[in-house]
Amino acid sequence: MSRGEIVYALAQRLADLAADAEGQPRRPVPRLQHDTSIPHQVTVLASDLLAAGSAAQLDAGTEAVTTTAQALS
Repeated sequence: MSRGEIVYALAQRLADLAADAEGQPRRPVPRLQHDTSIPHQVTVLASDLLAAGSAAQLDAGTEAVTTTAQALS
């Protein structure tokens, strides 16, 4: 799995958690043409989760970020 795919999976996980927190349906995160856009997507999705997430959802998001960081190192 490429680094881009690993971080994209994090973006999707954060999007799913934020959708659940907001009571919205889960939707696929668009895979943009360049992997350089993924960090921005992660930032926006993490912000969405921080705004709406419960403590358990925030813990799950933290775990996803930690797991991703470990996979990238």
